[in-house]
Amino acid sequence: MSYGEVPVPGDLAFRSGRRTLMRTGRTMVFGGVTYPMDRKRDKKDLRIRLPLGVALLRDPAFNKGSAFTEKEREALGIEGLLPPRVHRIEEQLDRSLGNLRRKPNNLDKYIFLAGLQDRNMTLFYRLLLENLEELMPIVYTPTVGEACLEYSYILRRPHGIFVSAKDKGRVAQLLRNARIQDIRIIVVTDGERILGLGDVGADGMGIPAGKLALYTACGGIHPFQALPVTIDVGTENEALLDDPLYIGLKQRRLRGEPYDRLMDEFVSAVQEVFPHALIQFEDFANHNAFRLLRKYQDEVCCFNDDIQGTAAVALAGVYSAVHIKREGLRDQKFLFLGAGEAGLGTGDLMVTAMVNEGLAEHEARQRCWFVDSKGLVVKERSDLSEHKARYAHDHRFIEGFSACVEAVGPTAIIGVSGKPHMFSREVLETMARLNERPIVFALSNPTSKSECTAREAYTWTDGRAIFAGGSPFDPVTLHDRTLVPAQGNNVYIFPGVGLGVIASCAARVTDEMFLAAARTLAKHVSYADLSQGRVYPPLPRIREVSKAIAIEVAEVAYRRGLAGREKPEDVAAFVNSLMYYPEYQHLA
Repeated sequence: MSYGEVPVPGDLAFRSGRRTLMRTGRTMVFGGVTYPMDRKRDKKDLRIRLPLGVALLRDPAFNKGSAFTEKEREALGIEGLLPPRVHRIEEQLDRSLGNLRRKPNNLDKYIFLAGLQDRNMTLFYRLLLENLEELMPIVYTPTVGEACLEYSYILRRPHGIFVSAKDKGRVAQLLRNARIQDIRIIVVTDGERILGLGDVGADGMGIPAGKLALYTACGGIHPFQALPVTIDVGTENEALLDDPLYIGLKQRRLRGEPYDRLMDEFVSAVQEVFPHALIQFEDFANHNAFRLLRKYQDEVCCFNDDIQGTAAVALAGVYSAVHIKREGLRDQKFLFLGAGEAGLGTGDLMVTAMVNEGLAEHEARQRCWFVDSKGLVVKERSDLSEHKARYAHDHRFIEGFSACVEAVGPTAIIGVSGKPHMFSREVLETMARLNERPIVFALSNPTSKSECTAREAYTWTDGRAIFAGGSPFDPVTLHDRTLVPAQGNNVYIFPGVGLGVIASCAARVTDEMFLAAARTLAKHVSYADLSQGRVYPPLPRIREVSKAIAIEVAEVAYRRGLAGREKPEDVAAFVNSLMYYPEYQHLA
């Protein structure tokens, strides 16, 4: 790659969007990349060596396409490499959005956006930020599920780091191959339980890459502080093992001690290479998810989004729902369909919240009931894991979910099973008979795995259900009233938690932080939202919500002595200063 010296004005030398650039000795970190820097005799004359010509236009961190000004084209040696017309970013956004909308299906739209991200990072994030309601279902659920199923076929330019079972002993070396130095967020998966799709092996990289795009768009985390990682330990998916185009290891999954040693090495390597990074565990199978979280959460800065993030967003939705009902959290009885990571994690946070409202822990647990793949979780069963056993009640065993609803008499049913259509007409009509305002959260995603649709929930409860889905659903008009279903997406939680951890340099992520995040999210649901049946704020307000959550998470870190930096005089202003906004920086 060829380089050339370019004079940089002082304000640009230290700012990129809203991110401060770091300078050490004779180098400068610009756009997350370290470049040599020369200081002339005049201290105001700073020069930075940028990639020139074709190399610059191929670097998504620097490329602005037709938005390069005439002076920049001359200074950077790219005259003639672009059409002569200079466009504003607003014009580029119009072109990109028009091209996107002409794509015939969501997977093609996903591929188009991935290509834009590879060409022009600033334009990609600006487009995503300004069209979040339209594009989030493409960048993440539900389309990301389809993209993971096709990942080996649609792969263009790989993002992040792939660590395979063959890399034992050199994981730190692999992490150093990332050109980014100041990583603060790592989303890692081993691809064994991707959404409700199961084991997709290395094709699961679409999940951490998508999550980090939302960290940036929704939480303002600078894209050069984020790194997606896939731990490829093989797959049990026969179709992938037989597929000649599959990008991952053609072997059965690593299990037991060899798996644990690789994960230990990965976590240790992160501490060595990126000592300030938060690790987010994503889409690990149940048998590893709880175990890994329990193993590492008191040792390093980490959390599991499927357990803790889902719990916080579900709790926030319940806070809004009980506000609509004009009741208290402690007045509810919850029946969970699914006793895996999401269900048990949500139950645990619900118990914590009810204890904070004055209930004894055993009383709070009595308000949380679970149905797993075999039936109602009760004490007479001998096949319960430690996590499920804590919620086993003295009750006769019941198999069918509809019968469980009739017997338990819940005020709320929460679906986190990945089994579609389980909230049948019979179930929903029973909930409507038992409750004036039944709470119905069908949180499994993608859409094909949803326990019921919004229309089914509203129609079969005569419009009385307080509904949230894991995937987006269109508004429903019933009895001359338009009901707006909310999407209980973890995107309302994890970007703000990550930003708060970065702002405070927190050493650990605690359940108290997720409880604070849930309460903060619920406070941002307006009366107008509630009157439409919406239990979460509209997505266009997500940055405002993420900032508020970050402030509260940082306050918890400072209050509990977990912060790694001195508390600023104005926490809100400091958090705001960290938030990246995608806009072009032009040379003078």
